[in-house]
Amino acid sequence: MYQIKFIETILYVENQKKSCDFYQKIFRRRADLNVPGMTEFNLADNCKLGLMPNKGIAKILQDKTPHPKSGNGIPRCELYFYVENIEFEFENAIKSGAKLISQILDRDWGDRVCYFSDLDGHIIAFAEKIN
Repeated sequence: MYQIKFIETILYVENQKKSCDFYQKIFRRRADLNVPGMTEFNLADNCKLGLMPNKGIAKILQDKTPHPKSGNGIPRCELYFYVENIEFEFENAIKSGAKLISQILDRDWGDRVCYFSDLDGHIIAFAEKIN
């Protein structure tokens, strides 16, 4: 039996407020939860994106892993979003201050995709299926 009922991806960020502001611009909506230590965006019925400060997760991880801030600026994950209008999302990402990594291109796996990075180096991809 399949056990996963809900997916929440949490990004570790240097500055929760700046990252919240950035993702509010990217998603064109306010965060659903924004309290000290956690910001959340409900992206779909079974999917959330969370933003947690490096210092918050460092307390949980203690000294069992490298401190999360040592990875700032290094691509550590990719958020891959299928969208209705890739050109609109591309322009919105530029206006929102995302760092352009790759223009919209047809990829050999069957998607048109553009790539950006956020303030902490996490990769954001906007994609459409090629018909």
